[in-house]
Amino acid sequence: MTAKIIYKGLLRTEATHVASDTSIVTDAPVDNHGLGTTFSPTDMLVSSLASCMLTIMGIKAQDKEWNLKDSYIEATKIMADNPRRVGEIHLNVFIKSEQELSTSDKKILENAGNTCPVLKSIHPDIVLKINYNF
Repeated sequence: MTAKIIYKGLLRTEATHVASDTSIVTDAPVDNHGLGTTFSPTDMLVSSLASCMLTIMGIKAQDKEWNLKDSYIEATKIMADNPRRVGEIHLNVFIKSEQELSTSDKKILENAGNTCPVLKSIHPDIVLKINYNF
């Protein structure tokens, strides 16, 4: 088992990672009857994608002995209706590197980010807009 998720009432869940016993709480968003005091499940989808991309780029950077510390992604989700779902994900990727990155190096990092398992799991009907900034 990867995680145990408990419904806490008031449209809130608590997900516990079994191996580490760490937890994440989600709330329904305000525009969908929730309190909006923490990440919603759809926020977690977008955050999971961004975290995965940074992790895969970090693995590639370690292989190349590049330091990408403080790189980040600004992630935005746009909801769609009928049915209610994530319709678009916009990612602005900001790569910080202590080393000078060549055009080829940048392409290596983009390719790494674009092959993350979460990205490959996103439904093809979701519009993805990814912008890399170096």
